[in-house]
Amino acid sequence: MNAALFEPSPVLAVRDLRKRFTLHLRGGLELPVLRGVSLEVHAGECVALVGASGRGKSTLMKCLHGSYAAGSGELLFRSADGLVDIAQASPQRMIALRRRDIAYVSQFLRALPRVPAVDVVAQRRLEAWPAAAADDFDVDLEHEARVAAARAEARTLLARLGLPPPLWELPPATFSGGEQQRVNIARGFIEPARLLLLDEPTASLDAANRRVVVELVSEAKARGAAVVGIFHDEEVRDAVADRRVDLADTGTP
Repeated sequence: MNAALFEPSPVLAVRDLRKRFTLHLRGGLELPVLRGVSLEVHAGECVALVGASGRGKSTLMKCLHGSYAAGSGELLFRSADGLVDIAQASPQRMIALRRRDIAYVSQFLRALPRVPAVDVVAQRRLEAWPAAAADDFDVDLEHEARVAAARAEARTLLARLGLPPPLWELPPATFSGGEQQRVNIARGFIEPARLLLLDEPTASLDAANRRVVVELVSEAKARGAAVVGIFHDEEVRDAVADRRVDLADTGTP
């Protein structure tokens, strides 16, 4: 994918990112994980993070999502509302970014108990829509229409990922690992994001659903999403990644 087709400036620019963990049960021992990492990701481009276990790939992803605080450095993200440094963003700002601009698909599904799978997926779509401005009656009608539309989109994605329709109205907590992962993927892709973070998205999936994920990533790139991913499945990585970044080769101690 030629990123220049979308915009000259990167969607994401990581500058000298550093992160260390303090092991309080080990006498306050400090463990450096990210050592001055720098990289850029443009619109329509997928960058795959590679390297041995323990190099900080998942830690970097969590810093980009705002789940981990950066020790130092910049995480410059070109959101729909302008440039923001994720490393300095408030929790409220990060919540807003995750609703519309940043999507994160991990290996594990986190969902509220007793919420049907179709609503777990649809909720992200609903959160991204701006609040309606009208009298109470119109707001209720608008909300009902939005819920119906979001649920229809969710069902389409779940069907595409091969989740059997009888499961759509059941809570994902009762599902197998592969079924939960398909719900997780559908939730991550239902709302087009400017920055798509994929941490082992094809874990627990069969060959047919891995191909669907490749299609979804390719479609996201064609829309102009910047994608950062960890793919231990080499076939999937080769199919979607435009570049590889080995964290062992970036940064200084």
